[in-house]
Amino acid sequence: MPQPLRIAVMPGDGIGPEVVTEAVHCLELLREKHQLPIEWTRFPWPSHAWHERHGEVMPEDALSQLAQYDAILLGALGDPGPMDDPERYLLPDSVSLAPLLDMRKGFDQWVCERPARLLPGARQYLADDRARDIDMLVIRENSEGEYVGQGGRLRQGTEHEVATQMEVFTRRGAERIIRYGFEQARLRADARRRDGNKRDFPTLSGERCESQVCVVTKRNALRYWGDMYTEVFEQVARDYPDVATHHELIDAACMKFVQAPWAFDVVVASNLQGDILTDLAAVLSGGMGVAPSCNLNPDNPDMPSMFEPTHGSAPDIAGQGIADPTAMLFTTARMLEWLGRQDPLLAEAGRELYAAVAADLAQNGGTRRDTRNIGDSVLNRLK
Repeated sequence: MPQPLRIAVMPGDGIGPEVVTEAVHCLELLREKHQLPIEWTRFPWPSHAWHERHGEVMPEDALSQLAQYDAILLGALGDPGPMDDPERYLLPDSVSLAPLLDMRKGFDQWVCERPARLLPGARQYLADDRARDIDMLVIRENSEGEYVGQGGRLRQGTEHEVATQMEVFTRRGAERIIRYGFEQARLRADARRRDGNKRDFPTLSGERCESQVCVVTKRNALRYWGDMYTEVFEQVARDYPDVATHHELIDAACMKFVQAPWAFDVVVASNLQGDILTDLAAVLSGGMGVAPSCNLNPDNPDMPSMFEPTHGSAPDIAGQGIADPTAMLFTTARMLEWLGRQDPLLAEAGRELYAAVAADLAQNGGTRRDTRNIGDSVLNRLK
């Protein structure tokens, strides 16, 4: 039997432990059913509880510990809830969410990938019937840009305080994320072709292509990095004549995500702008409760990638056992497919889990069920 792939399971805060428990149940069943070469370790950090006991959200050597793993499965970070407890141990977001940035940067997880597809059973927020055809992949640059964390505060707390927040963009970072977007566009077109579900997108010359990449900037106001992104986009696009290209400013992109999201295929955006667009795309595809998310390092197989649902810690319902684990289960399926690059058996198990969760959503979408009920329903399908 091959050496097991190791997963670091970090439930985190709020509803994180509740939804992660259901994900682990599915992993246990799939491992036994298919003799999957995986094992996992559950970590009590990062979390508010760990900070309350140790004065830090996670240990100083956290990244070196996690570097020994092949993937990270994270529940949620932030306000632990319940919100009706005014004495709960509460940290500012800049502290409780810092581990996300630490892991993304430390392991160079430069791709944040969030698919947005309106599956049967998911809530349709847009009235237009064409919203049923939403199927896009939003790719967020995840290593630099607006979230590099460089800056500071001068004369803090006084009326003369000055806060600076630096944005840092590199040509290398722009090139690799844009090229990744084009590669994913081709893969998506191939998959649609196999499924007999071809789409076509207009080019600037009036021709049609089976895939499209839209790059998003704010180059009319943030001209330096916006112009660099545009130049790199045009340069990379020459290597992909079979892929239609498109550019939107961030404000127009938000508007068109609502007006006509079915017109998009692959969208590439900067760290902050992608952060906004991925949350909007999640709502368009049924809401945060069904939206998976991946933080990937496609270049270095020795670095762990991190998988987390799009939703947060939901302190308003924490501890009540009513959190929907669907997004967490879809995220777990994506993790297995990613690990399947090293073992096809894991990729097949990921597809099996995805199909089981999608089938449960199609049959029970709109029905109020508790966390365990949804998890058990998916387990029964896997059996």
